[in-house]
Amino acid sequence: MHIRRTFNRTVFLFFSFFVYSTTACADKTGNPYRLEVMDAASAHASAGYTIQVGAYSSKANAYRVIDRLQSHGIDAYCFSWENGLFKVRFGRFPTRDAAAERANRVYAEGAISDFLIVKTTFIETPGILELEPALREEIVETTRRFIGLPYRWGQMSATEGFDCSGLTMTVYRLNGLRLPRSSVGQWRTGTPVKQRHIKKGDLVFFLISGKNRVSHVGIYVGGGYFIHAPGKGKHIRTDSLSNNYFRTKYAGARTFF
Repeated sequence: MHIRRTFNRTVFLFFSFFVYSTTACADKTGNPYRLEVMDAASAHASAGYTIQVGAYSSKANAYRVIDRLQSHGIDAYCFSWENGLFKVRFGRFPTRDAAAERANRVYAEGAISDFLIVKTTFIETPGILELEPALREEIVETTRRFIGLPYRWGQMSATEGFDCSGLTMTVYRLNGLRLPRSSVGQWRTGTPVKQRHIKKGDLVFFLISGKNRVSHVGIYVGGGYFIHAPGKGKHIRTDSLSNNYFRTKYAGARTFF
């Protein structure tokens, strides 16, 4: 199950129940087969289509595919399936033909070598309260996996490194939540939360560059600590909100739950 949340606080639950499985291959023209995977629940919910470009036993391999797709301007995401595979997908389309048209364009550009058109059920629900505790823990665990990667301004690569907002955006995306790219955009989009009410997975912001503009963001991981990409020449690490430097630079927190 994969969850993607839009900024009007609507959650889309993605359920894909596979009726059959297949390996990706090419036909005699060199084009990949476009295989539709049917959704067993489609008769009872609004169905749509998405493009799957791979299923990987290694999360690192899935991240590399996501990095490649992002370099082509494609907003891809991955999620863990019941069998332990990490599936990489992108797009939401009303029809199979619309998804196939987009996939073939991306294929022609050389960004993907094969793909599946997956029929998926989109169920709109007013909130994610029933999923919130587990999702917050998943955000924390995902963030911790990036500790030690270098800071790279303007980057959001699981292999090359991240800047501060690239880290928060990527971690949220990998857990199905959309964020704006910049720290200012994330600050403006989230719901304000008082410091004593911050929960795991919330974002904490700082006035590093000046007194009147948010310029840095991290992910709160509990116990008064947060993980962030601190700056040039440094690596993603854990710091305390009670640290004198961050305490004086603290701007506030935002939640997306």
